Amino acid sequence: MAELEVRFFGLLHAHRTACGLADRESVEIPEEGITARDLAKRLALPLELIEGVFCNGKVYGPSHVVRPGDRVAFVPKGTPGPHRFTLGLYSAGAKEPWDA
Repeated sequence: MAELEVRFFGLLHAHRTACGLADRESVEIPEEGITARDLAKRLALPLELIEGVFCNGKVYGPSHVVRPGDRVAFVPKGTPGPHRFTLGLYSAGAKEPWDA
């Protein structure tokens, strides 16, 4: 097992602070990695609020495998229009649902 620091943006950040949780969390993950969806479930994030996961500066969908040492942040739905396209959130969220 390896430790991974995870960050949260926007509504996900607000959700965590409303629950009395930190805006960053260190979590143990397997050496071979874990899907972003499974990581979100482990962190008890509301899957219906997630649009993408930033991993090492790129946006991915729920089946992306997060590995030890990656830089990870979950991004909520509701990011303003132009940013959705330029950051790649639109395509990440449209390919497969997080709450499948």
